[in-house]
Amino acid sequence: MEKWPIGVFASVDAGLGVHLDVAQELGIPTVQVHSPHQQTRNPAAARAFLDRCKAAGITITCVFGGFDGESYADIPTTIRTVGLVPEATRAARVAEMTEISDFAKQLGCGAVGLHIGFVPADRTSSNYRNLIAATQDLLDHVNGNAQNLHLETGQESADHLLEFIQDVKRDNLFINFDPANMILYGSGEPIAALKKVGHLVRSVHCKDAKWAAPDQRGKSWGSEVALGDGDVGMETYLRTLLELGYTGPLTIEREIAHDRDRQKADIGKAVGLLNSLKKKILG
Repeated sequence: MEKWPIGVFASVDAGLGVHLDVAQELGIPTVQVHSPHQQTRNPAAARAFLDRCKAAGITITCVFGGFDGESYADIPTTIRTVGLVPEATRAARVAEMTEISDFAKQLGCGAVGLHIGFVPADRTSSNYRNLIAATQDLLDHVNGNAQNLHLETGQESADHLLEFIQDVKRDNLFINFDPANMILYGSGEPIAALKKVGHLVRSVHCKDAKWAAPDQRGKSWGSEVALGDGDVGMETYLRTLLELGYTGPLTIEREIAHDRDRQKADIGKAVGLLNSLKKKILG
């Protein structure tokens, strides 16, 4: 595979992510895929989706899990509802992620990903210790499918994310780095964070955002914008990835599913920007 193939975040049944035909129309060769609903996580659906990808010359690079009851309405709601952190839903969500891992195996994909949620700050708390144990159980299942698990950045600082990964003590736990999320959540300057965690980055998102007002960072959302229009600094981002030795896909994520026409246009613009930066940086 070429260095830095372009990717896009897509969906098996068009929930989160773009329809596969958008990737095909724009000539995008790789996709990360949002896992379908439980009723369509079956071998027949996997075969049908895989056949569509093969016909379009598209490689699936990671399958992402998401859960009923999650909401990103605001930061407090995200803390309360997202990922494996909420204790009331943790066991059921770990079980669902094992199913998603099995579905990814049917797709021939060696990586699954998720937002684990806001990892508790107190590493001695029972909530933190129980989250560690649940993550270890999930990783052991994922390992049985010869897969890695990628945690998407955003909720934690780079330092706390590294502490968590160290405490989990599993060698198939890595990072999906999303620079815009660091800005959206107010969790750290993205390039500095990337340099800290870069040795564990196995997949990335190319997404852009603007900071919230200084007194609102970490309390209110920043704003997602089209790639190149925000505060990440895409050329610096790519040059940093090059310094770190990352050669994998550059997966575009544009989370405006309510406006499909604009989403498609912004993804097309992002493809053009990334290709021009690749030419400038890689020659």
